[in-house]
This record gives sequence, C-alpha cells and structure tokens, in this order.
Amino acid sequence: MDDLDSQDDLVVRLRSELPAEALITDPDIMASYSHDMASFCEAGAPAVVVLPRSVEQVQHVMRTATALRVPVVPQGARTGLSGAANASDGCIVLSLTKMDRILEISPVDRIAVVEPGVINATLSRAVGEQGLYYPPDPSSWEMCTIGGNIGTASGGLCCVKYGVTAEYVLGLDVVLADGRLLTTGRRTAKGVAGYDLTRLFVGSEGSLGIVVKAVLALKPQPPQQLVLAAEFASAAAACDAVCRIMERGHTPSLLELMDRTTVHAVNAMTNMGLPDTTEALLLAAFDTPDPSADLAAVGELCAAAGATEVVPAEDAAESEMLLQARRLSLTALETVKSATMIDDVCVPRSRLGAMLDGTAAIAEKYGLTIGVCAHAGDGNTHPVVCFDQADPDESRRARESFDEIMALGLELGGTITGEHGVGVLKKEWLSRELGPVGMELQRGIKRTFDPLGLLNPGKLF
Repeated sequence: MDDLDSQDDLVVRLRSELPAEALITDPDIMASYSHDMASFCEAGAPAVVVLPRSVEQVQHVMRTATALRVPVVPQGARTGLSGAANASDGCIVLSLTKMDRILEISPVDRIAVVEPGVINATLSRAVGEQGLYYPPDPSSWEMCTIGGNIGTASGGLCCVKYGVTAEYVLGLDVVLADGRLLTTGRRTAKGVAGYDLTRLFVGSEGSLGIVVKAVLALKPQPPQQLVLAAEFASAAAACDAVCRIMERGHTPSLLELMDRTTVHAVNAMTNMGLPDTTEALLLAAFDTPDPSADLAAVGELCAAAGATEVVPAEDAAESEMLLQARRLSLTALETVKSATMIDDVCVPRSRLGAMLDGTAAIAEKYGLTIGVCAHAGDGNTHPVVCFDQADPDESRRARESFDEIMALGLELGGTITGEHGVGVLKKEWLSRELGPVGMELQRGIKRTFDPLGLLNPGKLF
C-alpha cells in the first residue's frame, strides 16, 4: 500500500466516527497547522488535521492512530516557542482548540473545570467575575490555551508570587495513546493517594497523553496591583536590586526586567515614551492591601542599589501601561530583525547579574543584537537573539549564540528552560541537564505510557 492509499485509509477510518467539519485534508490549510512560533525547528506535513469537540472523538482518533501506527501531534493555539507543537510527516495533527468550554467554576471549592481549548484570558476573566483569580498569565495569555499551558508547564509575569501552571493543576482527564481514558488527581484541597501522575503530565508536551479536561485551583481575587518603574545605569545594578528585594523578604506580585535593547524596541513599536537612556528598567508590583507602602520600601532598595530614577505608578491605568510595555517586549524585539530565537534560561536569582553580563558578552562576541527581558523575581531570563534569516552566516551565528546562552545558564546552576519547554529546539540539551540516569528513567516513563512511540514523536528526546 502506497502513502496515498494509507492516507485515504486513515481519513476513511477517522471519518467513520467524526463529523466532516472535524477533519481538514486541504494541504494549504494543513500547512498552517504544521508548526508553532519557534525558529530553527523542522516541521513536517501532516496527513490530516483533526479538530475534535468531545472526549469520545479524541478517543476515536487515538484508537485509529494505534491501529494504523500513525503518530499524533497534539496542539493548542500554537503560540509555543520550542517547536513542541510541530507536525511530523504523515502524522495526525490533533488540535484541541474546539474543546473550549468552561465546565464549572466553584467559589466554595475554589476550582475551575475546563476543557483544554479554553483561552487563558477567557478563563481569567470568567473567574474574575466571581471574585476569583487564576494566576498563571503567559505573555500570550490572550491567545494561548489552558491545554497548551499544561503541556509546556508555562509561567508568566506573576510567577514570583503565585507560581507556575503546575501549581494550579489539581487533576486531569487524559486520553492515553491506546484510547483509554485516565483520570488523575483530585478536586479536593489536599490529596496524596498514589504517585502524582497529574504533575507528570504537566510539562510533558503531549508526549504521554492527550489532556481533555483539567481541574484547576483558584485563589481569591487580590486587590488591584500598583507598579513601580526603576531605571538603572547597568543591568548588574538592576539585578543587585532584585537580590536586595528578595533578601529583605518582600513578595512582589511581579518583578520584571527589560534591558536597553528591549526598551528601545518597545519604544520604537509603541511610542510609549519609556526612558531611552536607561540600561535596565525594573518593574515591581504589589497587590497587597497597601501597595503604596510596599512600593516605597522597594523604591528605597532600588535607590540603594544605584537606581537613577524610581517612579511609582499613581494609579491602575498607569500601572497597566507599564505592564503592557513588558508584555509587548517579545513582539517588539521581533521587529528588530527578520527573525528571532527566544531563549528561556532560568538561573538562581543570585546569579541573575552574571547571566545578563554573560549574555551581553555573547552578543558582542557574535556581533548580534540580543535583547533580554526577564521574570527577574524568579531568575527566568528571555534572551532574544535577533538576526536576518536570509543571511546564512548571521543565522549560523544566531544558532551558536543561542547554544552558548544555554551553556552559560547551566554553568550558573540554572536550567535550559523555565517555562517554554524543550520541544525540538532544545532536545539535544536535555540530556546535558538531566544526565544519563535521568534520561534513562525519562525514556522509560515515555515507553510505559506510549509503548508504540506515537505521541508527539521527535520531541523532548
């Protein structure tokens, strides 16, 4: 049987229990589902794209895939930055975006039960109407899905106080590679029965199963946060301020850093009037009952670390403007050159200054523009390598600089990814971080859940 006959057989079997609108076979449309937003990541041509609307439809897809030995690539909104959602040749792309219902919001239990295609911002607004708060807020929160957030264990601006996605996933319904439905975790505030399979799926990048429902923890809606902006004459001074803030026991709801390159890029794109003279801009926010007092204390610490100017926002509107500038950092850096590689190296807070200084040295070594924005409060840096993809030499230097940044992060006691995941982009680096014993056990877990190797092949390992 040739490839065309195999594809026809696959589509016929899928169509037997799926509505016509759930299947896409047009090559031009399928091409738009072939990759996420990462650079330097190969993507293949899928045999078919499936957009299920129910758990039963997902189970049918997986049973069909197992019977025909066809790989399956799960996808959310494809806003990822590691190639984890990239198609492989001849695969089924399983897009969960149509499974987008919020099934339950419980103010008493402080949980939300959602399908994987729910947009992060949609959930945040829905729970906010009931006085609740879902903290994880990736920069792409207006587009990214909860299923994608779970797959990559994403973070966001508020992690310094509230933590990452993994800390809010209480339970999951997962369709396994053979089509069986597994329920993990709980709806209760506490629970320690058995191994924590829920955490195992968070960050697994669709390599162990297909998340079809999630039970998420919620918090009470905090007071409106206020933001402070502090300018520094060097990145090292800004990082010193971060260390002083954390050492003194402050718990900001946000502590973000933008370097000079990033500030200039945001100004050029938005005309926001951010201070062009600064070498580093630090944003600190508090959502406490008296945020002004907290900002004043942090402002003093910033001044002691060498801040040239400290400006607390006067109200929520001014605070939101500053936060919008930070959220637009990656988008703005994408306008500097025709392409970007966005790194995601996390280091101990105490080594943050060394990470930024080292990244600047790497930029100079390779003659490239590398802007850095960072979740400074948790040491998660996003060096963005800007380059001309039409220039082979510049593209080569971009890739080499990217690798050197990851090596620097490991050397400083950090990790190759704090929130974007491994995907295709960083899989060769995963073994360097985990070591041979760690890799052996990780591959063993993969075989247990996916013995035929059908789920998102070529990712992670």
